[in-house]
Amino acid sequence: MINLKTAHEIDQMARAGALLASVLPPLREACRPGVKTIELDAIADRLIRAGGATPGFLGYHGYPKSICVSINDEAVHGIPGNRRIAEGDLVSLDLGLILEGFWADVGITVGVGKITPEAQKLLRVTEEALYVGIDKARPGGYLGDVSSAIQQHVENNGFSVIRQFVGHGIGRQMHEDPQVPNFGRPGDLPRLKPGMTLAIEPMVNAGSHEVYMKPDGWTICTVDGSLSAYFEHTVAITEKGPVVLTKGALD
Repeated sequence: MINLKTAHEIDQMARAGALLASVLPPLREACRPGVKTIELDAIADRLIRAGGATPGFLGYHGYPKSICVSINDEAVHGIPGNRRIAEGDLVSLDLGLILEGFWADVGITVGVGKITPEAQKLLRVTEEALYVGIDKARPGGYLGDVSSAIQQHVENNGFSVIRQFVGHGIGRQMHEDPQVPNFGRPGDLPRLKPGMTLAIEPMVNAGSHEVYMKPDGWTICTVDGSLSAYFEHTVAITEKGPVVLTKGALD
């Protein structure tokens, strides 16, 4: 069942989103050669707690850290550890927090130093796909309009969207109805209504859309070893159209 939020609840989610957005600039700045991914986790954990929130991922279904850090062919859910970031890496950061009972979820992929032209294009197209999808999140439309717009933009640029993992509704729980695939057909149900809050998150591979899970039980990688990128915003659908609740996170 889709849980429609009141205007007050959306305001509360916007406060959570603003706090989460404020965590990303120092994380982006910290993505430098030689930095360990566990150091990024420590920065995010400290800033989230300093804002009066709880790191949402820590302990979620047993996840052991406060954020996800995925590098190059790792698409999502990479566990921070002693791996050091290197020049030319693509580093995907996935963050979530809970503030006063409401979730915010956001993500970004950062190019470290000089990256290849293919990597530059992958970052650009993936971020563009996020905003193409957000633009379709309008009352009276359909969830399939969002999904198909993302897929079309990605595939028209020669890349592929991951099928096995999707976006989701969000609110008092991180994962609520409906699921938000990055592929589909215009007009696919459900209808979009004011009060829906969605985590829209294109996960895009430079090669095949196929992925697999590492033995750690979390990290998702591309089957063919191709690069992967990921961008995400928490979005509310209002009478006036989509409102990005994690505004400022990707600026």
